[in-house]
Amino acid sequence: MNDFTLNAEVRSDLGKGASRRLRRLASLVPAVVYGGEKAPESISMLAKEVAKLLENEAAYSHIIELNVGGTKQNVIIKALQRHPAKGHVLHADFVRVVAGQKLTAIVPVHFVGEAAPIKKGGEISHVVSEIEVSCLPKDLPEFIEVDLANAEVGAIIHLSDLKAPKGVEFVALAHGNDLAVANVHAPRVAPEAEEGAAE
Repeated sequence: MNDFTLNAEVRSDLGKGASRRLRRLASLVPAVVYGGEKAPESISMLAKEVAKLLENEAAYSHIIELNVGGTKQNVIIKALQRHPAKGHVLHADFVRVVAGQKLTAIVPVHFVGEAAPIKKGGEISHVVSEIEVSCLPKDLPEFIEVDLANAEVGAIIHLSDLKAPKGVEFVALAHGNDLAVANVHAPRVAPEAEEGAAE
């Protein structure tokens, strides 16, 4: 079992200038924790600790134990702002997890069984890499599996074709949006067609 923990300190020096100073001088990542019954809390974390945690893909859809100056609370990552060129985290938003209270989280998609449609001459396009889910904290899945083993050439796999884990609901479907997740198409043969298809 992976250990999803982060240490943080409360920060009182707020604003964009303060956030820039934190990142530049102290190698800290500013963040905000909100949700539950408590007021939003501004914190900062060591950039290298954040980077280490995010090396594990599961951290994005896992409950993290956040230790803020000795007080522990369970949170999930709600949003990350990254540097456009370097990719490191500039700011993070966390949401407190309350037992018995549903949460929404972004969960990565894992595609399996891709060899079968490729053998039939198909090419696979992944339309999404993550799905927003709603569930109780105890039911939060690490990833959603999409099995393409039985997909025929020409098939489009939608959210409604996926089996949601027990207790998990796909947010888009709940709002009436049956998103495409992947499709299997015939290979584009002519180079001219390839160029025309490229956006």
